[in-house]
Amino acid sequence: MSPNSPSPAAGDRPVNAPKPPESSGSGSAPSRRLASIDAFRGFVMFLLLAEWLKLPQVAKSFPKSELWALLSRHQQHVEWVGCSLHDLIQPSFSFLVGVALPFSIASRLARGQSTTRMAGHAFWRALVLVLLGIFLRSMGKDRTNFTFEDTLTQIGLGYGFLFLLGLRPARDQWIALVVILVGYWGAFALYPAPGTEFDYTSVDVPKDWAHNLSGFASHWNKNSNAAWAFDTWFLNLFPRKAPFIDNRGGYATLSFIPTLATMIFGLIAGNVLKDDRKAWMKLGWLTAAGILGLFLGAALGELDFCPVVKRIWTPSWTLFSAGWCFLILAAFYAVVDMAGLWWLTYPLIIIGTNSIAAYCLHWLVEDFITANLKTHFGQEVFASFGPAYEPLVQGAAALVVVWLILFWMYRRKLFIKV
Repeated sequence: MSPNSPSPAAGDRPVNAPKPPESSGSGSAPSRRLASIDAFRGFVMFLLLAEWLKLPQVAKSFPKSELWALLSRHQQHVEWVGCSLHDLIQPSFSFLVGVALPFSIASRLARGQSTTRMAGHAFWRALVLVLLGIFLRSMGKDRTNFTFEDTLTQIGLGYGFLFLLGLRPARDQWIALVVILVGYWGAFALYPAPGTEFDYTSVDVPKDWAHNLSGFASHWNKNSNAAWAFDTWFLNLFPRKAPFIDNRGGYATLSFIPTLATMIFGLIAGNVLKDDRKAWMKLGWLTAAGILGLFLGAALGELDFCPVVKRIWTPSWTLFSAGWCFLILAAFYAVVDMAGLWWLTYPLIIIGTNSIAAYCLHWLVEDFITANLKTHFGQEVFASFGPAYEPLVQGAAALVVVWLILFWMYRRKLFIKV
């Protein structure tokens, strides 16, 4: 996953945090982006970096522990239908791209940039995100791995269109949201469902897999749906070692379309935070939107009208995950910006203000950091805590090193942007 800044494309970064790293432009004062946005971003980025803690691996040493079972479950993606905390990382990335966009546009307009120039930059940024995603997913392989289902490429594929919507009134944004969700649902519903004779084993799905759906919901089964059919054509247009048949996880390129809907939800939330209504009204709006999103998404899944599946980003998943994003953003807004308790989230703000750097470090340096810690502190330094906890302590040490790097960058106002 993976995941613009976590959303590396989050835009300009003035923060209402202690010693903000930079101010926003000149001329008439543009709206400043709220520190809660960076805190939320830092929280999501921390969840991604926390993969290094390898909680599922540690949990195997404690098979009777309900606590470790819970921690393990929420650091893994669900098999198909449903949601874990880990599943919320990618939609939060995407949502935050939208939240930050109104503040970025306001800042750029205040600096006198034309919308044409901004649009050109937005589509350039989108291309860079796609290429960066492909680059990171190609590491360790013997050729370029042309894949478009990871977080960066998914955001990049939709970011230019998101920017254009950011220039439009709220009514147009809501219309685009409805068209995307209804249209994407229709594409899956109209594509023929796999019949009883369909050979799931030919597409990396175990025979009699417990997560296969029946009835109308089978239109959204793994590697037998409309998005999978598109990829069997599209991905084979690129040079590959072997023809593309399926994605082992069931992920699909076309998920960027409902991912754009997730970003639009964020765009709408960002406009709410940016407008002149009272803070308690903003909090109430975000909370109500979150509850409504959770209810609608879950209801569509329970009625078998559209299952809640993150791996193919079903419309019900878009609503359900956006509900969580609204609620988490509301919580950070209440604590950081309304109550002024920014210091509670200061370690997260450090990560959130330089999240593209954190994202790349997540992909690039874990083994390097671990190897050097062992070199300088002894090869058995992590094993001394016991074999069960060795992966946890090793990952925690690497995580601390990365945070210190980001803290050093923050203090020196070194911010990597796309």
